[in-house]
Amino acid sequence: MTATVPPVAPVDKPRRVKRGSVIGNTGLYVSIGVAALLFLVPFYLIVRNALSTDPEITGENWKFFPTNPQWGNFTELFHDTTVDFGRSLFNSAVVAVLITVGTLLVCSLAGYGLARIPYKHANKIFYMVLGTLMVPPAVTFVPSFVLVSSLGWVDSYRGLVIPVLFSGFACFLFRQYFLGFPKELEEAARVDGLGYWGAYWRIVVPNSLNFFAAIATITFISGWNAFLWPLVIGQDPSAWTVQIALSSYMTNQVVNFHLIFMATAVSILPLVFVFLFLQRWLVQGVAQTGIKG
Repeated sequence: MTATVPPVAPVDKPRRVKRGSVIGNTGLYVSIGVAALLFLVPFYLIVRNALSTDPEITGENWKFFPTNPQWGNFTELFHDTTVDFGRSLFNSAVVAVLITVGTLLVCSLAGYGLARIPYKHANKIFYMVLGTLMVPPAVTFVPSFVLVSSLGWVDSYRGLVIPVLFSGFACFLFRQYFLGFPKELEEAARVDGLGYWGAYWRIVVPNSLNFFAAIATITFISGWNAFLWPLVIGQDPSAWTVQIALSSYMTNQVVNFHLIFMATAVSILPLVFVFLFLQRWLVQGVAQTGIKG
């Protein structure tokens, strides 16, 4: 009787890593590292100068970091009698949040209507919305100010927020996104007796939070950094936003460098927190805009 020999499992040969791929990956990581360092240079300068004195900022003997960090610059910023920086931060927060919420509501409804509600003039209206993107802001600036002034909205949140609620670009992005949204979900909602508003609010919005978060991030940053319109509307110091307060530290007579950099460091913190909190949804939302080659 002959013994059966069990088959020998084949031995996997070690995979050779191509030399070119290793060099390519190394070069990629080095390039990313260099780009990251260059991106962080402005933040380093802001923090370094925010904790320095004016002679250290403008002096010839540059130091990587001040020997004696001036933490009192933070206290001086909020105790400065010429500029109420705390009030400016509050105004910017209120304006940016209201603009973000209003833009999401108005532009998402407009985009959903253009994408889903059958109307023979829908394309014409969409082209008109796109036409607003080609109009320079300087053309509508003066008429908008005259209208706001005639309504008595100068130095008020209404004047700072309402004229900039609608964004043709945001409306365009919402329409493109809703065109790619699964119609089956909306049809199932209509079978359950929901109309366009019910389908939008109970089906579309809960399943589009990633995209809404992306638009919210972009809108919030834009509203926080707005300068020209708040400068004209917020004529009283109590209505200044943070960007207007920043510009007040630099006049023809004096430039408070340490306060400028400290105010800049404080003013970018909300943007950093918003971006860090929403970055995951921001990337996913941008990928779902429907603007693909």
